[in-house]
Amino acid sequence: MIDFYYAPTPNGWKVAIMLEECGLKYTAHLMNLAQGVQFDPEFLKISPNAKMPAIVDRDVEGEPVTVFESGAILIYLARKTGKFMPKDPAGEKEMLEWLFWQTGNQGPMAGQLSHFRNYAPEGQAYGFKRYHGEYTRNLAVLENRLDGRDYILGDYSVADMMSFPWVLIAKPLGASLDEFPNVTAWRGRIKERPAVRRAVDLHKDSQNRGENNAQNNNVLFNQNADSLRRG
Repeated sequence: MIDFYYAPTPNGWKVAIMLEECGLKYTAHLMNLAQGVQFDPEFLKISPNAKMPAIVDRDVEGEPVTVFESGAILIYLARKTGKFMPKDPAGEKEMLEWLFWQTGNQGPMAGQLSHFRNYAPEGQAYGFKRYHGEYTRNLAVLENRLDGRDYILGDYSVADMMSFPWVLIAKPLGASLDEFPNVTAWRGRIKERPAVRRAVDLHKDSQNRGENNAQNNNVLFNQNADSLRRG
């Protein structure tokens, strides 16, 4: 059994998709981040960064294994199950490239775009222009990669699970996929997978729809080093 700590956001969906695709038994622990539960000392032992998602794998010999950060979790689960990752060194190299691309480029840029689009009433104009440009630039990177391929590595893999959620919500981010036909087709193929639909619908009613913003919730949007100071 795997304990899955998450919020119903694109980062949480990445791991939920993998758990569903692999058919692993898990218990989803919905975390109310607006109330600061991510700073609980016991949770910080699992996720030192105080972020979602994180897992505790109890289906192992010896002590349970904790894993935080979505990319690390996907690699861990892929190795645990032998699914959704290449077996050869060259293929694994490509997988790591695209996972790091997502965690270093697409994900952070999309997250900042979401912030200025949906949660920051003040300072929206510059922030939206800046991160909308970066978001669409990353769509172009993905568009070029998918030229002649159904999926990022050819076969469906953790690389697709990592990148799909932030493309799924392009419209709420104020972006259009009209200029990216390869991305649009890829998004459609993944969206129709039953495991993906189950993952995205997990605790759907608890998704943050803008009721928290940079002006009314310091826990979510105005953290600093003091957020993690102990004692």
